[in-house]
Amino acid sequence: MENVLQNILDQLPYRKPFLFVDNLISVGPEGAEGYYTFPPDSWFYQGHFPQYPVTPGVLLTECCAQIGVVCLGIYLAAQSAVTAAPGAPAFALSDSDMDFLRPVLPGERVRVVSRKEYFRFGKLRCRVQLFNEANELACKGQISGMIQKGNP
Repeated sequence: MENVLQNILDQLPYRKPFLFVDNLISVGPEGAEGYYTFPPDSWFYQGHFPQYPVTPGVLLTECCAQIGVVCLGIYLAAQSAVTAAPGAPAFALSDSDMDFLRPVLPGERVRVVSRKEYFRFGKLRCRVQLFNEANELACKGQISGMIQKGNP
C-alpha cells in the first residue's frame, strides 16, 4: 500500500508553495485521509491577519481538495478506464460548499478525511472534514472535481 500512496503523491499536479499534502495515511475506493502542516512562516500569515494570524479558508478548502478529492481521484481513475488528457492536470475543482468552525493557526498540523459520495463520468464528489491538531473539527463540506479530458 505504501507504494500506491507514494505513486499518488508523485502524480499530484502541484508543487510548493501550493502543495498542501505532506503525507497520505490511506486511499481506497471509498475515501482518503492525509496530513498537512501549515508552515508558520507562510507568506499569507503576514496579511491574514497580522495581529492574529489564521489560515485563510480558501487554503483550508484547497488542502481538503488536494487530499480529499485529487488524491482520491487519482486512485479511482487508475482503477477505471477514465484518463486525463496528456499534459493536463489530473483534476480540476468544479465546486465546493464549506463550513468553517475553528481557526487553523500557523504551524498547525491538520488531518483531512474524505468520503466519496459518487464518481461517475469523470466527476468525483466527496464529503470532507479537516481536523486541527487537537482533533477538533475545523471545517467540513462537499467538494467536487472533474478529470481534465483536454480539447476535442
